[in-house]
Amino acid sequence: MARRVGFNPAFTGAIFYFDVPAMKQNLYNKVFDRHVVSRLSSGQYQVFIGLHLVHEVTSPQAFALIRERGLKVRFPNRTFATVDHIIPTDARERKRPLLDSLAEEMLQAIEKNTAEFGVNYFGTDSGRQGIVHVIGPELGLTQPGMTIACGDSHTSTHGAFGSLAFGIGTSQVADILATQTMSLGRLKVRKIQVNGRLGPGVYAKDVILAIIRKLGVNGGVGYAYEYTGDVISNFTMEERMTLCNMSIEGGARIGYVNPDETTFAYLKGRPHAPQGSDWDKAVEYWRSVASDSDATFDDVVTLDGSSLAPHVTWGITPGQSLPVDGAVPSVSSFQESEQQLIREALEYMDLKEGQKIEGVPVDVVFIGSCTNGRISDLEEAARVVKGMKVASGVKALVVPGSEQVEREAEAKGLPEVFRAAGFEWREPGCSMCLAMNPDKLKDRQISASTSNRNFKGRQGSPSGRTLLMSPVMAAAAAVTGKVADARKVFRLG
Repeated sequence: MARRVGFNPAFTGAIFYFDVPAMKQNLYNKVFDRHVVSRLSSGQYQVFIGLHLVHEVTSPQAFALIRERGLKVRFPNRTFATVDHIIPTDARERKRPLLDSLAEEMLQAIEKNTAEFGVNYFGTDSGRQGIVHVIGPELGLTQPGMTIACGDSHTSTHGAFGSLAFGIGTSQVADILATQTMSLGRLKVRKIQVNGRLGPGVYAKDVILAIIRKLGVNGGVGYAYEYTGDVISNFTMEERMTLCNMSIEGGARIGYVNPDETTFAYLKGRPHAPQGSDWDKAVEYWRSVASDSDATFDDVVTLDGSSLAPHVTWGITPGQSLPVDGAVPSVSSFQESEQQLIREALEYMDLKEGQKIEGVPVDVVFIGSCTNGRISDLEEAARVVKGMKVASGVKALVVPGSEQVEREAEAKGLPEVFRAAGFEWREPGCSMCLAMNPDKLKDRQISASTSNRNFKGRQGSPSGRTLLMSPVMAAAAAVTGKVADARKVFRLG
């Protein structure tokens, strides 16, 4: 029998009620159905977006579009903006005007647009600036059962809270600014169950790299991924964010984890989370959106988390990874349709078939990004490098994901640990991920990176090379000057 459940939509205080179907629904379909405004003639759905996150790269054109049409931002209290992609992370380079004239122009544009349209803006003088997918959760803006959109591929991060979070393009940013809705087709849902218990030195980054390796970078096309199993249940919220962040790299439009006590504990007391009596009503609603125990799925995939080792990418897609103690695969081990891409990857990365990935030298180490720039990521890296030194000739950066992360790290003494080891401690921003700021690889440098993409030229140099790995694995690369098994380097376990 259906029941009535109260929902406290973020930022308004009003309570709406929904009929909750008896059983057999997964979270994706529950949340999707409750946000449908209408069915469109195209067969898609007009879906209400509960939270719209905006940054400086994809928003200028969108604001210009609605300005040209004489429109306003429909729900400015549901729109939140920050600057992250283009902002320098070297404190000396953050003075205005920025040295990069295009970056300064983009920064001025978001300042002007948010002021004109009454949008909440977390600038560098707000104390809350940071990577958009870091500040949303830490401010309590990201909540279970919501629909969330942002003009950024890695919006899937927010699915860690049991929300449906979509990366969108500029025209869709304009649609949401003007109407608070967007058109969407319904996805299939694949349940990915990770059983067992991770061993020492194995983290959420290794889990998602293993999933993408197994299913492929196009394996999730047309799907939402629901992550479940003992490994996922035991993850912290920050580990769940790392997992969901890279769902898009496996082709999935979104990825999510069902909300539970870990979710509620993380959100309680955060600035934009429900307060007082609204908190209890919100938690009741949040519980109701979790997938039912007898929910149906379009596909189910299982992995044994106990068997996983630390992973490293060797190629030019996140699906081209292997355990750190493995060897670069042979071209012939792939289907004929994939072999040309494998040859291209080997040539670009300058690796040989059968070559051990362990021992590949690195020039740069980057710890940060929306994948691994949170406080727990920095704590783990600091814990293992304490008392050690970055290898000669290696440039190593640590970039907190937000000003709040920076403050927490400073309170714990992490910058001193990193600096003593020879790392550079930077200001918050996307930094050496998309590299739209001064943090870039040079020429053929090879980077051990905690970010999410290892495409050609991703880190700022047209010929630069990227190896994706966890923060602790990146720390091991920093102190050895090469890809190394962090379990051995730091005697983990």
